[in-house]
Amino acid sequence: MIEGGFILFGITAIAALYVIIIYNRLVSLKHDTAKAWSNIDVLLKQRHDELPKLVETCKQYMRHERKTLEKVMLARASVFSARQTSNLRALGVAESDLQNGLLSLFASAEAYPELKADESFRNLEARITGLENAIADRREYYNEVVNNNNVRLEQFPDIFVARLFDFDSFDLLQLSVEEKADVDIRALFG
Repeated sequence: MIEGGFILFGITAIAALYVIIIYNRLVSLKHDTAKAWSNIDVLLKQRHDELPKLVETCKQYMRHERKTLEKVMLARASVFSARQTSNLRALGVAESDLQNGLLSLFASAEAYPELKADESFRNLEARITGLENAIADRREYYNEVVNNNNVRLEQFPDIFVARLFDFDSFDLLQLSVEEKADVDIRALFG
């Protein structure tokens, strides 16, 4: 009788320990995802702050490219709005629009030698290009962390602990169809 009690206690203790381990791993994944998003958000804010400086520098030279400049600023506003609401689908679309606008802006700048020679423009172009690369790297890392989290939430036996403690899945930060398409170089320089 006492031996059966010890066995039952041992099984219960092992099961409780296993649930604790799963719970702690799910908490860790949730916080890794939040941290990965925070890293992207910091970079998006830095780029958000740099874009008006770039547009202002370009305005001085590119009087005929108003539409391109407006496209960049509208896309910037859309990115900001999507960031504020944490709407990853809208952010993916807005990011694509902004990247396309920046590609057009940098391509249009080729027609303005004095702009290309301007030190402020070159510095801003390098800074924004660096931020774009960092955002792409962080987006890849974020999606990897989100995928790991979402897979764990669906795996057996983690699914029971996840449901018991209301762990949620996260959305991937996906690119729009336009961003995945080949770039039309002629259109950028046309």
